Amino acid sequence: MTIRLTRAPMTMAIMIVIVIVFGFEVARGALEDSNVLVALGAIIPGIFERHDYWRLLAAMFLHASYLHVGLNLWAIYQLGTLYEVMFGAPRLAFVYFATGLAASITSALHVGGASVGASGAVFGVLGAFIFSIRRSPRWRHEKWTRSLVNQLVFLVILNLVIGYEVPMIDNYAHIGGLVAGLILGFLPHRVPPPPPSRMVIEAQSVQGGPA
Repeated sequence: MTIRLTRAPMTMAIMIVIVIVFGFEVARGALEDSNVLVALGAIIPGIFERHDYWRLLAAMFLHASYLHVGLNLWAIYQLGTLYEVMFGAPRLAFVYFATGLAASITSALHVGGASVGASGAVFGVLGAFIFSIRRSPRWRHEKWTRSLVNQLVFLVILNLVIGYEVPMIDNYAHIGGLVAGLILGFLPHRVPPPPPSRMVIEAQSVQGGPA
C-alpha cells in the first residue's frame, strides 16, 4: 500500500510512544532479561488475582525484540494511517485502545508466560476496518474499498494461521483484539469521516500485517 496523508496525528502519536517505550526497554536491558520485561508491565498469569490491571495497558506498548517492534510499527503505520484518514482520529483512538485492552484481557486469561506487543490492537483495527467499510455510506460502494476488505480478510486469516504455527506468538491476544474490532466496526459510526479536502489517498494493495 502506498499512502500519502496530510493528517494522521493519532497514528503518529501511537508510533512515537511505542518507539520511546522500546528505547527505554533497550536501556533497561529488557531484550536480554525477561524479568525486566515482566517488571515493566508484561502480561503474566495471575494479573486479576493480584489486581495488576495496569499491565493490560502497559503490555500494549512493550515489545520483545527489534523485529517484533518493527513489524508492529509497520502494521500500525499501514492500517492506522488509512483508518484514521477515512474514519477520523477519535474513532481510531477508541478502536485501538479498546481492542488492545480486550486483547490484553484475553491474553491474561489464557497466557502461560509473559506476553507483550501491540499486535492485539493491530488485529482490532483490522477487524474494525472490515465492518467500518461495509457499514459506511461513503466508502462501502467504492471499488477500491471492496478490494481492500478482501485483502484485510486475507491478512487476518494468514496471520492467525502463522500465530498457530509459531508457539511464541500470542494468538489469544490476536483473537481477542480481532473479535472486539469486528464488534466495534459493526457499531454505527458516531464520528463522521473527515471531508475529502483534508486527505489524499493512493491505495493499490495491502502488504504486511501484525506479528
